[in-house]
Amino acid sequence: MTADNQNPDNGAETPEETVSETTVSTIEPPGEQEPLLKGEGLTKSYTGRLVVHGVNFSVEQGKIIGLLGKNGAGKTTTFRMTIGMVNPDEGKISFMGKDVTRFPMYRRARLGMGYLSQEPSVFRGLTVEQNLNAILELSPMPTADRIRKRDELVEEFGLAKLLNSKAAVLSGGEKRRLEIARALIMEPRLILLDEPFSGVDPIAV
Repeated sequence: MTADNQNPDNGAETPEETVSETTVSTIEPPGEQEPLLKGEGLTKSYTGRLVVHGVNFSVEQGKIIGLLGKNGAGKTTTFRMTIGMVNPDEGKISFMGKDVTRFPMYRRARLGMGYLSQEPSVFRGLTVEQNLNAILELSPMPTADRIRKRDELVEEFGLAKLLNSKAAVLSGGEKRRLEIARALIMEPRLILLDEPFSGVDPIAV
């Protein structure tokens, strides 16, 4: 993922802060096909303050891309433009070859774009199992496949002993693991994770 000439979000200490370019790891070699996700010239201002300027990035099928930068560099704003939470002032976002720049979040989600925000998002009054099942109710998968997928994620994220616990009593790391499991349970084609391991024990990561 690349970011060109970005300005900081509100609260940044210096205007020199920018989002850095980095590829975290590659799962499989990139192909010749069109990128799964592409951003071109994304720009966003708030009350006359330039927050993100001319961001370009490209994500191919099977790749993991990391967006790095100081606090206030524009990372979260870039994510929010990508998933449709806010509209860019300028630029274009393409997903699976389709221009989705003006698509609302739910239409991007239906195309297979998943998102995990950095803010807590569990249903605090529901148990861990109910949190997972609530998302699965929206899935077109047969019931048997839903149960299989849920059980796989419960095992993978170490949630088996917590299934009957209310989300409100979980630790910060346990809540985050639940949120990641919920984000993956619908099997999105692409998932954007904003500070995914915030509050998670380094050993668990």
